[in-house]
Amino acid sequence: MEYTVQKLASLAGVSTRTLRYYDEIGILKPARINSSGYRIYSQAELEQLQQILFYRELDLSLDRIKEIVTSPSFDGSRALKEHREKLLDKRKQLDVLIANVEKSIAMKEGRIIMSDKEKFEGFKQKLIDDNEKNYGKEIRDKYSGETINKSNEKVKNMSQAEHEEVNRLQKELSETLAAAFKTGNPAGELAQKAAEMHKNWLTFYWAEYSKEAHAGLAQMYVDDERFTAFYDKEQPGTAAFLRDAIHIYTGFKN
Repeated sequence: MEYTVQKLASLAGVSTRTLRYYDEIGILKPARINSSGYRIYSQAELEQLQQILFYRELDLSLDRIKEIVTSPSFDGSRALKEHREKLLDKRKQLDVLIANVEKSIAMKEGRIIMSDKEKFEGFKQKLIDDNEKNYGKEIRDKYSGETINKSNEKVKNMSQAEHEEVNRLQKELSETLAAAFKTGNPAGELAQKAAEMHKNWLTFYWAEYSKEAHAGLAQMYVDDERFTAFYDKEQPGTAAFLRDAIHIYTGFKN
């Protein structure tokens, strides 16, 4: 069966503008253009659009999706199985948060008593799951599975006070690092203060701290483009600056 832009858009629940844009950027080309100049899509394009929308649901960028679905080695069947696993993981996260909200409603209505720890269980589990999804492979390649599991367990057992403190510390670290970066001196007082604050922030997540592991993590901030993008989003070069400051702080200089 073949579809016009309007019919495919209606079937998939997207706009015709979206389909035209996908054509323009080369992520989803029509099977052919008919004699009237209309885009015509076949079953193959329909299935590719389904894959694209699955990847969008998983928050991948269009550039990354294009790279995946246009690759000669792309395997549609395997991709669907991977989508299923990731969506099931996402559902687990949502189920935990929904259960947390339902408990909170019941507490507000006086039907149950909810401990302070329970109030944050959903958020802490989501933090663990998000970190695992985004950085799990790289972190597990660098550190042992036992180390990661201990870290996750520590996060799960955070008290409300610890949860609030780590969020406060993260905000203060960000502000201090931004100010230190402007000095241009990773060995300076402000930069070394940021490095120490980074260590203190890590101790909320790590079961054990070591200077070597701290220095190794700092290097990963530069080696992994996702970490670099996070630290460099306001001031390019911040990830490398933090790495240098931590290497000086820990004694593992470049």
